[in-house]
Amino acid sequence: MSHPTVTVRIRDALRYAQGRAARLGRTQQLELGEDLFVRIGPGGRKFLLFCLDGEPDHAAARAVAEALGLQDPQYGWHQGATLRSLTVVEAGAEGSPDDSLHP
Repeated sequence: MSHPTVTVRIRDALRYAQGRAARLGRTQQLELGEDLFVRIGPGGRKFLLFCLDGEPDHAAARAVAEALGLQDPQYGWHQGATLRSLTVVEAGAEGSPDDSLHP
């Protein structure tokens, strides 16, 4: 059985994933574009952006932080074995981006 395609605003999808991350205490991942992904960490106050080919830019990170309502987001980089991810954590949020977020 095939399900119909539903179009939603990216802000709504991000907020939904943020709520699930907070409610379930588990990382949520969304594909934002052809080669741009976000992982929202447990609690919903930290996330990382990554691309499979290249690096995400700060403009995209700022837009996601704004959509998620993060106050005073702190930006950084994480170099994994194969990908470089842009990390974002709300100032004062519990913990920091941890290995559970990294692809």
